[in-house]
Amino acid sequence: MSDSGRPAQQPSSPDASGAVDDGVHAVRVTSTTLASSTAARPRDAESSVVTHSVQAAASWAWRFLAIAAALAVVFSLVAYLKVVIIPVAVALLLTVLLQPVSSFLRRRARFSPALAAATSVILLVAGIVLLVVVAGRSIVSGISDLSDQAVQGFQKALTWLADGPLHIDNEALNGYLDSGLAALEENSSALLSGALSVTTTVGQVLAGSVIALFCTLFFLMDGRRIWSWLVGLLPRSARERTHQAGRRGLVTLASYARTQILVAFIDSVGIGIGAAIIGVPLALPLGVLVFIGSFIPFVGAIVTGSMAVLVALVALGPWQALIMLGVVLLVQQIEGNVLQPWLMGHAVSLHPVAVLLVVTAGTLTAGIVGALFAVPVVAVLNTVFLYFHGHDKFPELGFDDHVDVRPAGRRAVMVMSAENMLAAGVPATTRTTTATETVTTTETTSGPASAPDLSKGDRDEH
Repeated sequence: MSDSGRPAQQPSSPDASGAVDDGVHAVRVTSTTLASSTAARPRDAESSVVTHSVQAAASWAWRFLAIAAALAVVFSLVAYLKVVIIPVAVALLLTVLLQPVSSFLRRRARFSPALAAATSVILLVAGIVLLVVVAGRSIVSGISDLSDQAVQGFQKALTWLADGPLHIDNEALNGYLDSGLAALEENSSALLSGALSVTTTVGQVLAGSVIALFCTLFFLMDGRRIWSWLVGLLPRSARERTHQAGRRGLVTLASYARTQILVAFIDSVGIGIGAAIIGVPLALPLGVLVFIGSFIPFVGAIVTGSMAVLVALVALGPWQALIMLGVVLLVQQIEGNVLQPWLMGHAVSLHPVAVLLVVTAGTLTAGIVGALFAVPVVAVLNTVFLYFHGHDKFPELGFDDHVDVRPAGRRAVMVMSAENMLAAGVPATTRTTTATETVTTTETTSGPASAPDLSKGDRDEH
């Protein structure tokens, strides 16, 4: 017995076959097993020529090429159908933003789903029109003063070029202007084709806006039915997991959209108030422009802020432009170091470096549209992939919400027949008798040798 009262453990001793038993783990090591584990394995014909590392690299390489080819096909289809895909993506963003409004109208005001969806879309259009009208009035009222100040600034710049350290005389400046006018005349055809392409783009934007509003209306009204139909196209074993992953992806998309609106609003208010205090003309339109540009992370706010600095330089001078630059940099630092990590970090769970790389890749791939949709697409895919791999970012959603899909096979035919009889007003007893007789007649006619083939009717019961 040991001091603690427990029996002392006997030291392990090898048995006749060479095994050592310590009372807890038994490991049997013999000369035969040792020789078989350390003996060199013979190589086959392929491995004798190509090493295992090269084979593994080749396997990774052709799989990578196959994935790259599939992605290239997908991107080509998206580029070809961009007139349809981009409005649908915009409609999804608008839907997640208007969903709380539609739900409030259904619960509190007792609106029907169609009326609630239509009211939400009308409120959205009214807000956009009001914003454009307010900004347009400010532009119309201040554009004449800004043009006069721009002419004065241009004359000051010419005077500085002539009297400044460069000492460019008027003859040289006139020569540069004549060269510019000649270049414009030579490239008039290219400018005309560019104007025609702009007209085509404006037409596509108008058509896309109509499609986006139309899809938003029906997403708000019948979004659940549309999603159930899409999930019902999948195999039955994958429907529930796809539904739960889609719910979490939709929450991520809504969090991103609301957070981005808040960040854009703070940027526009900060830069707009700074421009108004300094006395920069068109402060309100510049604030609206910053609000729109801030939906493109990092890039949008910088470009629109530089436009505010340029307007201050033309209208007020270099010192006011430097002050405006300081205001823009201050707002950008608050956004990048406080708002983005604090608000956007929980919304999309992406590192700022990942956000920057994603925006850059989206810009190189699809321009402004790619920069606008790169972050929400990657954020939703990140949430969905993590859920499929066992990590739930939103466990508070639970699993009580299940997708409603129609049954398949012979059962689906019977359910649809019952629904059609119900719609036709057939009494309940007649419906029951008819359905029973139909099934019985089918089985009797076919006989035991030709029983119903359930594998065909319920093929996706797996």
